[in-house]
Amino acid sequence: MTKIIMIHSFRRGVGRSTMIANSAALLALEGKRVGVIDTNIQSPSLHFFFRLSEADIGWSLNNYLWGKCTLAQAMYNVTPQQDSVEIPGQIFLIPGTCQTHEIARVLSNSYSFHSLNADIESWAEDLQLDVLFIDPRSGLIEMTLASIAIADTLVVLMRLDRQDFEGTGMMLHLLRKIDVSEVLLVVNEVPKEYELNVIRKEVGQKLQHDVAAVIPHSRKLLALGSNGLYALRYPDDPLTDLYRQIAKKLLI
Repeated sequence: MTKIIMIHSFRRGVGRSTMIANSAALLALEGKRVGVIDTNIQSPSLHFFFRLSEADIGWSLNNYLWGKCTLAQAMYNVTPQQDSVEIPGQIFLIPGTCQTHEIARVLSNSYSFHSLNADIESWAEDLQLDVLFIDPRSGLIEMTLASIAIADTLVVLMRLDRQDFEGTGMMLHLLRKIDVSEVLLVVNEVPKEYELNVIRKEVGQKLQHDVAAVIPHSRKLLALGSNGLYALRYPDDPLTDLYRQIAKKLLI
């Protein structure tokens, strides 16, 4: 049975796609069959991490939402090809598109969230995926709330600023009222001058929720951006080891 994991945040730019892409790569290294769906319709970016250009994308999630194709037809095998590293697992991506007119078309029309959820579960079962990552739009919007219904684990990602504290606090309050099996709170991009264990304790107390992980800021990660997979480029880096620990925790 596929474990479905959604990585969510109150606002954009906190590192959701980076975490999903690297977690997927690390799990594929362990031999897992990994699915990734980019439902961040307004600002899709996951395909960049896997070197899938806009020109490479025929069908996308957008086409599925218009009823033009199935999810399987919008799927791409993006398993990284590394000369020095054997990757025994596989990664299957359903991307969004960055074409503005297609984004506007989806945003201006309604579609069945129930059908999307059912098709996602069927697609994952057909592919015999071990794990499926969903990258949603940020904030508390209808599509994201609907997708939470099929998630076994919800990761809430935040940064250390006032807007994120307030917004994440509201999200956690709402999630306590929703039947989600597991909610993990992760603090990202913490300045290196801060003591990570202190941050873990203080954030947990303020938001009344245990912090599963605290990730420090990395200049190397910032420099790489979405031009590749950090975990494969720097396999022995402490940040990669932290991503590895998080990925394993997600499968427990």
